[in-house]
Amino acid sequence: MKVSAPSRTSGGTTAGNGGNPKGGKGAAKTRRKYGPRTLVTAASAWMLAVIFLAPYLEMIVTALRPADELRDRTYLPSSFDWNNFVDVWSESTLGDNLKTTLLIAGGATVLVLLVSLPAAYYTARVRYRGRKVFLLLVLVTQMFQPTALLIGLYRQFYQLDMLNSTWTLILANGAFNLAFAVWILTAYISSIPAELEEAAMVDGTGRFGALFRVTLPLAMPGVVTALIFTFIATWNEFVMGLTLMTEPEKQPLTVGINNFIGNYTVEWNYLFAASVVAILPVVVLFAFIERHVVSGLTAGSVK
Repeated sequence: MKVSAPSRTSGGTTAGNGGNPKGGKGAAKTRRKYGPRTLVTAASAWMLAVIFLAPYLEMIVTALRPADELRDRTYLPSSFDWNNFVDVWSESTLGDNLKTTLLIAGGATVLVLLVSLPAAYYTARVRYRGRKVFLLLVLVTQMFQPTALLIGLYRQFYQLDMLNSTWTLILANGAFNLAFAVWILTAYISSIPAELEEAAMVDGTGRFGALFRVTLPLAMPGVVTALIFTFIATWNEFVMGLTLMTEPEKQPLTVGINNFIGNYTVEWNYLFAASVVAILPVVVLFAFIERHVVSGLTAGSVK
Protein backbone atom coordinates (compact mmCIF):
# COMPACT_ATOMS: atom_id res chain seq x y z
CA MET A 1 0.00 0.00 0.00
CA LYS A 2 1.38 3.41 -0.89
CA VAL A 3 1.07 6.05 1.75
CA SER A 4 1.14 9.61 0.55
CA ALA A 5 2.98 12.34 2.46
CA PRO A 6 0.90 14.82 4.42
CA SER A 7 0.10 17.87 2.39
CA ARG A 8 1.31 21.30 3.54
CA THR A 9 -1.99 23.05 3.63
CA SER A 10 -2.95 26.32 5.22
CA GLY A 11 -3.87 24.45 8.44
CA GLY A 12 -0.35 22.98 8.72
CA THR A 13 2.41 24.02 10.97
CA THR A 14 4.18 26.29 8.54
CA ALA A 15 1.10 28.12 7.48
CA GLY A 16 -0.18 28.39 11.04
CA ASN A 17 3.04 30.09 12.18
CA GLY A 18 2.86 32.56 9.39
CA GLY A 19 6.21 31.39 8.00
CA ASN A 20 8.00 32.06 11.30
CA PRO A 21 10.01 28.97 12.37
CA LYS A 22 10.02 30.14 15.97
CA GLY A 23 6.28 30.07 16.21
CA GLY A 24 3.68 32.74 16.69
CA LYS A 25 4.33 33.25 20.41
CA GLY A 26 7.66 35.03 19.91
CA ALA A 27 6.18 37.19 17.19
CA ALA A 28 3.34 38.15 19.50
CA LYS A 29 5.82 39.31 22.13
CA THR A 30 7.60 41.60 19.65
CA ARG A 31 4.27 43.19 18.72
CA ARG A 32 3.24 43.75 22.33
CA LYS A 33 2.19 47.29 23.16
CA TYR A 34 1.91 49.00 26.53
CA GLY A 35 -1.63 49.51 27.67
CA PRO A 36 -3.10 52.75 29.02
CA ARG A 37 -2.81 51.58 32.62
CA THR A 38 0.93 50.93 32.24
CA LEU A 39 1.50 54.33 30.62
CA VAL A 40 -0.46 56.13 33.35
CA THR A 41 1.47 54.29 36.08
CA ALA A 42 4.82 55.12 34.49
CA ALA A 43 3.88 58.78 34.03
CA SER A 44 2.71 59.01 37.64
CA ALA A 45 5.94 57.43 38.88
CA TRP A 46 8.06 59.89 36.92
CA MET A 47 5.94 62.78 38.16
CA LEU A 48 6.39 61.71 41.79
CA ALA A 49 10.13 61.29 41.24
CA VAL A 50 10.38 64.82 39.86
CA ILE A 51 8.36 66.23 42.77
CA PHE A 52 10.58 64.53 45.35
CA LEU A 53 13.85 65.35 43.58
CA ALA A 54 13.02 68.99 42.78
CA PRO A 55 13.93 70.36 46.25
CA TYR A 56 17.29 68.57 46.15
CA LEU A 57 18.04 69.90 42.68
CA GLU A 58 17.14 73.39 43.87
CA MET A 59 19.45 72.94 46.85
CA ILE A 60 22.37 71.95 44.62
CA VAL A 61 21.74 74.83 42.20
CA THR A 62 21.54 77.37 45.04
CA ALA A 63 24.71 75.96 46.59
CA LEU A 64 26.52 76.73 43.33
CA ARG A 65 24.89 80.13 42.73
CA PRO A 66 27.10 83.25 43.03
CA ALA A 67 26.30 85.59 45.90
CA ASP A 68 25.18 88.45 43.60
CA GLU A 69 22.59 86.19 41.91
CA LEU A 70 20.86 84.80 44.99
CA ARG A 71 17.79 86.98 44.45
CA ASP A 72 17.51 86.36 40.72
CA ARG A 73 14.37 84.61 39.56
CA THR A 74 16.15 82.55 36.94
CA TYR A 75 16.37 78.88 37.80
CA LEU A 76 19.95 78.43 36.57
CA PRO A 77 22.67 80.98 37.38
CA SER A 78 24.87 82.52 34.73
CA SER A 79 27.85 80.59 36.15
CA PHE A 80 28.47 78.02 38.87
CA ASP A 81 30.54 79.19 41.81
CA TRP A 82 32.36 76.15 43.22
CA ASN A 83 34.14 78.40 45.73
CA ASN A 84 31.01 78.28 47.90
CA PHE A 85 31.98 74.79 49.04
CA VAL A 86 35.58 75.87 49.64
CA ASP A 87 34.54 78.94 51.65
CA VAL A 88 31.94 77.11 53.74
CA TRP A 89 34.57 74.52 54.66
CA SER A 90 37.44 76.90 55.43
CA GLU A 91 35.64 79.89 56.96
CA SER A 92 33.30 78.05 59.34
CA THR A 93 33.34 75.21 61.84
CA LEU A 94 31.72 72.81 59.35
CA GLY A 95 34.70 70.45 59.39
CA ASP A 96 34.63 70.18 63.19
CA ASN A 97 30.85 69.78 63.12
CA LEU A 98 31.12 66.95 60.60
CA LYS A 99 33.75 65.19 62.71
CA THR A 100 31.59 65.55 65.82
CA THR A 101 28.54 64.18 64.03
CA LEU A 102 30.47 61.15 62.77
CA LEU A 103 31.67 60.40 66.31
CA ILE A 104 28.20 60.83 67.80
CA ALA A 105 26.39 58.80 65.13
CA GLY A 106 29.01 56.05 65.14
CA GLY A 107 29.18 55.88 68.93
CA ALA A 108 25.40 55.80 69.36
CA THR A 109 25.10 53.09 66.70
CA VAL A 110 27.70 50.87 68.41
CA LEU A 111 26.07 51.44 71.80
CA VAL A 112 22.63 50.50 70.46
CA LEU A 113 24.05 47.33 68.89
CA LEU A 114 25.80 46.20 72.07
CA VAL A 115 22.66 46.67 74.18
CA SER A 116 19.84 45.76 71.80
CA LEU A 117 21.25 42.52 70.40
CA PRO A 118 21.43 40.59 73.74
CA ALA A 119 18.08 42.03 74.84
CA ALA A 120 16.39 41.07 71.55
CA TYR A 121 17.94 37.60 71.55
CA TYR A 122 16.81 36.84 75.10
CA THR A 123 13.33 38.21 74.43
CA ALA A 124 12.96 36.19 71.22
CA ARG A 125 14.21 32.88 72.65
CA VAL A 126 13.01 32.85 76.27
CA ARG A 127 9.31 32.98 77.17
CA TYR A 128 9.78 34.62 80.56
CA ARG A 129 7.08 36.16 82.72
CA GLY A 130 6.31 39.73 81.69
CA ARG A 131 7.68 39.34 78.16
CA LYS A 132 4.63 40.90 76.49
CA VAL A 133 4.65 43.76 79.00
CA PHE A 134 8.32 44.39 78.23
CA LEU A 135 7.65 44.53 74.48
CA LEU A 136 4.71 46.84 75.09
CA LEU A 137 6.87 49.17 77.16
CA VAL A 138 9.51 49.12 74.44
CA LEU A 139 6.86 50.17 71.93
CA VAL A 140 5.47 52.88 74.23
CA THR A 141 8.89 54.48 74.67
CA GLN A 142 8.86 55.25 70.95
CA MET A 143 6.10 57.77 71.64
CA PHE A 144 8.36 59.97 73.76
CA GLN A 145 10.14 62.72 71.89
CA PRO A 146 13.43 64.29 73.02
CA THR A 147 11.70 67.69 73.10
CA ALA A 148 9.33 66.57 75.87
CA LEU A 149 12.24 65.39 78.04
CA LEU A 150 14.70 68.12 77.11
CA ILE A 151 14.59 70.05 80.40
CA GLY A 152 15.12 66.90 82.43
CA LEU A 153 17.99 65.82 80.20
CA TYR A 154 19.64 69.21 80.48
CA ARG A 155 19.43 69.26 84.26
CA GLN A 156 20.69 65.70 84.54
CA PHE A 157 23.73 66.22 82.32
CA TYR A 158 24.38 69.60 83.94
CA GLN A 159 24.56 67.98 87.38
CA LEU A 160 26.90 65.33 85.98
CA ASP A 161 29.07 68.07 84.41
CA MET A 162 28.67 66.46 81.00
CA LEU A 163 27.52 69.42 78.90
CA ASN A 164 29.51 70.07 75.70
CA SER A 165 30.69 66.47 75.71
CA THR A 166 30.45 64.07 72.79
CA TRP A 167 29.56 61.27 75.21
CA THR A 168 26.47 63.21 76.25
CA LEU A 169 24.90 63.06 72.80
CA ILE A 170 26.08 59.47 72.30
CA LEU A 171 24.24 58.34 75.44
CA ALA A 172 21.15 60.45 74.73
CA ASN A 173 20.78 59.38 71.09
CA GLY A 174 21.53 55.76 71.95
CA ALA A 175 18.80 55.76 74.59
CA PHE A 176 16.17 57.22 72.27
CA ASN A 177 16.96 54.78 69.43
CA LEU A 178 17.35 51.67 71.57
CA ALA A 179 13.65 50.75 71.64
CA PHE A 180 13.32 50.60 67.86
CA ALA A 181 16.41 48.41 67.54
CA VAL A 182 15.14 45.98 70.19
CA TRP A 183 11.76 45.74 68.48
CA ILE A 184 13.19 45.10 65.00
CA LEU A 185 15.77 42.57 66.18
CA THR A 186 13.26 40.69 68.33
CA ALA A 187 10.96 40.24 65.35
CA TYR A 188 13.80 39.11 63.11
CA ILE A 189 15.40 36.66 65.55
CA SER A 190 11.96 35.18 66.30
CA SER A 191 11.60 34.31 62.61
CA ILE A 192 14.83 32.22 62.71
CA PRO A 193 14.13 28.60 63.76
CA ALA A 194 15.56 27.78 67.18
CA GLU A 195 16.29 24.26 65.92
CA LEU A 196 19.31 25.62 64.06
CA GLU A 197 20.89 26.72 67.34
CA GLU A 198 19.96 23.44 69.01
CA ALA A 199 21.66 21.50 66.22
CA ALA A 200 24.77 23.62 66.60
CA MET A 201 24.81 23.05 70.37
CA VAL A 202 24.44 19.29 69.85
CA ASP A 203 27.61 19.45 67.75
CA GLY A 204 29.44 20.97 70.69
CA THR A 205 28.90 24.71 70.24
CA GLY A 206 27.83 26.67 73.31
CA ARG A 207 25.02 29.19 73.56
CA PHE A 208 27.22 32.15 72.62
CA GLY A 209 28.83 30.15 69.82
CA ALA A 210 25.42 29.33 68.36
CA LEU A 211 24.46 32.99 68.62
CA PHE A 212 27.52 34.34 66.82
CA ARG A 213 27.98 31.50 64.32
CA VAL A 214 24.38 30.66 63.43
CA THR A 215 21.82 33.25 64.50
CA LEU A 216 23.79 36.45 63.99
CA PRO A 217 24.73 35.76 60.33
CA LEU A 218 21.12 34.88 59.54
CA ALA A 219 19.86 37.98 61.38
CA MET A 220 22.27 40.31 59.60
CA PRO A 221 19.56 42.08 57.49
CA GLY A 222 17.69 42.96 60.69
CA VAL A 223 20.92 44.11 62.36
CA VAL A 224 21.77 46.31 59.38
CA THR A 225 18.27 47.80 59.42
CA ALA A 226 18.48 48.68 63.12
CA LEU A 227 21.96 50.15 62.74
CA ILE A 228 21.10 52.24 59.68
CA PHE A 229 17.97 53.71 61.23
CA THR A 230 19.92 54.50 64.40
CA PHE A 231 22.72 56.13 62.41
CA ILE A 232 20.36 58.24 60.29
CA ALA A 233 18.22 59.29 63.26
CA THR A 234 21.33 60.36 65.18
CA TRP A 235 22.78 62.09 62.14
CA ASN A 236 19.62 64.19 61.66
CA GLU A 237 19.04 64.97 65.35
CA PHE A 238 18.87 68.70 66.10
CA VAL A 239 17.12 69.61 69.34
CA MET A 240 19.39 67.80 71.80
CA GLY A 241 22.49 68.94 69.94
CA LEU A 242 21.34 72.55 70.10
CA THR A 243 20.55 72.38 73.83
CA LEU A 244 23.32 70.18 75.22
CA MET A 245 26.19 71.51 73.07
CA THR A 246 26.79 75.26 73.30
CA GLU A 247 30.34 75.53 71.95
CA PRO A 248 30.21 76.02 68.13
CA GLU A 249 33.11 73.69 67.29
CA LYS A 250 31.58 70.87 69.38
CA GLN A 251 28.08 71.11 67.96
CA PRO A 252 26.78 68.47 65.52
CA LEU A 253 26.38 69.17 61.85
CA THR A 254 22.66 69.98 61.97
CA VAL A 255 23.30 72.74 64.51
CA GLY A 256 26.34 74.00 62.61
CA ILE A 257 24.24 74.43 59.47
CA ASN A 258 21.71 76.45 61.45
CA ASN A 259 24.44 78.98 62.29
CA PHE A 260 24.32 80.27 58.70
CA ILE A 261 20.89 81.71 59.53
CA GLY A 262 21.48 85.09 61.16
CA ASN A 263 19.12 87.51 62.85
CA TYR A 264 18.75 89.72 59.79
CA THR A 265 20.31 87.85 56.86
CA VAL A 266 20.59 84.30 55.60
CA GLU A 267 23.63 83.16 53.64
CA TRP A 268 21.66 80.93 51.30
CA ASN A 269 24.57 79.81 49.15
CA TYR A 270 26.60 78.71 52.19
CA LEU A 271 23.53 77.26 53.87
CA PHE A 272 22.73 75.00 50.93
CA ALA A 273 26.37 74.13 50.33
CA ALA A 274 26.59 72.91 53.92
CA SER A 275 23.31 71.02 53.47
CA VAL A 276 24.73 69.17 50.46
CA VAL A 277 27.76 68.18 52.53
CA ALA A 278 25.45 67.00 55.32
CA ILE A 279 23.14 64.78 53.26
CA LEU A 280 25.73 63.29 50.92
CA PRO A 281 27.18 60.67 53.35
CA VAL A 282 23.72 59.43 54.34
CA VAL A 283 22.55 59.15 50.72
CA VAL A 284 25.65 57.18 49.73
CA LEU A 285 25.35 54.91 52.76
CA PHE A 286 21.66 54.24 52.19
CA ALA A 287 22.23 53.48 48.49
CA PHE A 288 24.68 50.70 49.38
CA ILE A 289 22.56 48.97 52.02
CA GLU A 290 19.03 49.65 50.70
CA ARG A 291 18.30 45.98 49.92
CA HIS A 292 19.26 44.93 53.46
CA VAL A 293 16.97 47.60 54.93
CA VAL A 294 13.96 46.42 52.88
CA SER A 295 14.46 42.78 53.89
CA GLY A 296 14.96 43.78 57.51
CA LEU A 297 11.75 45.82 57.64
CA THR A 298 9.73 42.81 56.47
CA ALA A 299 11.28 40.55 59.12
CA GLY A 300 8.80 38.47 61.05
CA SER A 301 5.92 39.23 58.68
CA VAL A 302 5.80 35.63 57.40
CA LYS A 303 6.30 32.62 59.63
